[in-house]
Amino acid sequence: MTEYIVLLPGDESVWANASAEQQAEMFERHRKFTELLEARGHQVTGGNELQPSSAAKTVTGSLDNVSVTDGPYAESAEQLGGYYTVITDNLDDLLKVCGVLADGGASVEVRPTVDHS
Repeated sequence: MTEYIVLLPGDESVWANASAEQQAEMFERHRKFTELLEARGHQVTGGNELQPSSAAKTVTGSLDNVSVTDGPYAESAEQLGGYYTVITDNLDDLLKVCGVLADGGASVEVRPTVDHS
């Protein structure tokens, strides 16, 4: 079994400008995603929606000399909006199920985590 992180980058303005109905549709996609994962034998071990990138703090420097700036490190149209951690032995099926979240033009990035054991 391998642990993967499913990263959900996107344009934050899409969510911020979505109607209540559109937001409900997005939440429904996530419900369906987690339901399908569990039904197909994948184990969701974590995940969360992230606050907007404007709430981020970027830290540079060293222990006794840090510099903190507001906002994300990277300036880009897309920011990380959330993530899931999933343990599975079937990457191909995990990628198929990620299509539920990618439906409608969104992108999903799936990466294995490093096992230090």
